[in-house]
Amino acid sequence: MASLEQVIENLRDVLVGLLVGLATLFATIGGVRYILAGGDPGEVEAAKRTLRYAAIGYGIAVLAPVLVQLLQKVVGTA
Repeated sequence: MASLEQVIENLRDVLVGLLVGLATLFATIGGVRYILAGGDPGEVEAAKRTLRYAAIGYGIAVLAPVLVQLLQKVVGTA
């Protein structure tokens, strides 16, 4: 049987993987939208917004291990 600490670590790994995957998807979509914008200011702004969301996703993925450590301290497994 897995300990609570191992379950939390596995959850962290899955969470980081999902966040990085989604952020990469948003970065790709934003890049394609930017390329296909054709100078339309509305589309360029939408593409930049999508790229900004991707950057936020990467930032959250980087912070996920820190958040898990905080959760472990709250639960008392650290």
